[in-house]
Amino acid sequence: LAEEYNMLGVQEEELLGMVSKFAMPSQKGLPLQPQLAASINYLTTHQLQEQAMNDTTDKYLALENCISLNVPAVNKPIWGNIRPGIRRQEVKMQNILQLLASGITAFARSVDGKDMSEEQQDALALFCNVQFEINCFRKSAIQPTLNPKFAGLCRTSSAQPPTLLFGDNL
Repeated sequence: LAEEYNMLGVQEEELLGMVSKFAMPSQKGLPLQPQLAASINYLTTHQLQEQAMNDTTDKYLALENCISLNVPAVNKPIWGNIRPGIRRQEVKMQNILQLLASGITAFARSVDGKDMSEEQQDALALFCNVQFEINCFRKSAIQPTLNPKFAGLCRTSSAQPPTLLFGDNL
């Protein structure tokens, strides 16, 4: 970007001065151990090989007493009326939720539930909220395909049902 503006006769210092008032402040936490940071940076920028991903998720099946980690299916009457593009997106979102559920399960098994640090509690809360938000997103993506009289089914502020995305009493 700076090179493009240099061609226009704007120096990098001037550019930074002009745009700095619009930049979002970036607060950073304390650094991690370098090997862990490198692992995180790599894993968040490279897709796992399918076999490695399957082998890993197979180790962390849904917990018997955490039914909310099951990925809720779309109710059959609604699934039958969704356009193919929305269906493909929905299948991808279900796959992402399954990965997240396996990650939450792995994390939950790695901590002592009676003696969790504040960071562990925060991590668990954030992971679980991501799951909640993805389910809300799923509903909002499907909403335009529904008859307007059923739009109320897509409310996202209420608790999410564990088995069917739009509840068991459709």
